[in-house]
Amino acid sequence: MNRKQFLKTSISAGTLLTIMPQGLNAITIAPSKIVNPKIIRADEGKLINVIGDIQTIKLTGKDTNGMFTLIEEENDPGVGIPPHVHQNEDEVFRVLEGEMEITVGDITTTLKAGDMAFGPRGVPHSWRIIGDKKAKVILSVFPSGIETMFEELGKLPPGPPDFPKVAEICGRYGITFLNS
Repeated sequence: MNRKQFLKTSISAGTLLTIMPQGLNAITIAPSKIVNPKIIRADEGKLINVIGDIQTIKLTGKDTNGMFTLIEEENDPGVGIPPHVHQNEDEVFRVLEGEMEITVGDITTTLKAGDMAFGPRGVPHSWRIIGDKKAKVILSVFPSGIETMFEELGKLPPGPPDFPKVAEICGRYGITFLNS
């Protein structure tokens, strides 16, 4: 059987084959696990203000079968998140425009357009937009679920945040703020 016919037969049967270092392994994908493709235009997504962090949620767990969430953030200088720890998620920050000061663990650095940082779960991190112009950052979160917390935080009344309420909401999602 040629390669094209093999792939067509394998995929239609609901089985994909992957070559792993240990040899050939079959992985069965149930129909409910198939993720549909999605195109998201620049002006699309769910816009929310998460205590001053302006986010556009581009992909949610519903879109990715729970694998990840993708958020575009566009913030003014001075906007930031204090030191905190995630118990459930890993985060990747990629700066598209502007500058972000980020601390992950014991490392503090400035990220500029094209730079990125990885914040693994269990490791304290914080960030702040610096410089004199807005910054646009893509935040990828693995696995998904944090978007639900961000939507809940986005429903809080405008004005200075009620930090105990913010900490309570975040705590329900496995996020703890550290004493500064």
